[in-house]
Amino acid sequence: MPELRVPSLQHLARNWRDDPEIIARILVRLVLDPPRFSYNPLYSAVRDLLVLGVPYDQVVEGIRRVKRESVRNNLLGVLPLIRDHFAGITPDFYQTIGKRYYPVGRGLMVPFEPPMIYGVGGQLYFPWFSFWRSNPIAEERLSLFVTLVEEVLLQDPDLEDARFEILDFSCPDPKSPRRLTVIDARDVPRVGAARKTEMLEAFAQGYFRALEELYTPSSPPGDRPDDPISDPDQPNLFD
Repeated sequence: MPELRVPSLQHLARNWRDDPEIIARILVRLVLDPPRFSYNPLYSAVRDLLVLGVPYDQVVEGIRRVKRESVRNNLLGVLPLIRDHFAGITPDFYQTIGKRYYPVGRGLMVPFEPPMIYGVGGQLYFPWFSFWRSNPIAEERLSLFVTLVEEVLLQDPDLEDARFEILDFSCPDPKSPRRLTVIDARDVPRVGAARKTEMLEAFAQGYFRALEELYTPSSPPGDRPDDPISDPDQPNLFD
């Protein structure tokens, strides 16, 4: 059986619900029927376009080498929006940021790995890419995500003045093409301390209930992870 790994910060926010039982059902469903591809090639495309100056046609050609047609078309639907957003930007510097962890509770440490930061004319930019085609993080879940990111990352003195932008590549309905909506995190309401505690407790309860459902004592030994929360990396499970 596939393993239930600790979801990333953005997946915590997206899959959060008030009811821990609903969270548990969502997590179990994602383990039993996980998505079959990752958007990681698009992060490489951003670096190629923004930093290395690779011609756009060459970046497209690289994406066209993806074997599965549905995955290839999905990536190619986002790529022009990335190109247009970063057109004309020549960063003074570009760097990746090491993975950080947010303590949710009950020993649950949720990872957050920003794709990059870059600087232009003295302004530091921290873009976060939301590649979900449908049901992107929104409303209170978006507030939760921004609140947690601010705590885990933007309290770093080197990053506190960064302009945190959410690049949402979703589409308004299944038959429409994707479009880019840039959300300035400064415009997103923060979640208060008490409400944040409630939301994180609900998620922790849902996560551990999912573990109980997936890995019961009657499960065959080979189906049970030795330590389901010791390795919080999750490259593809919730993409």
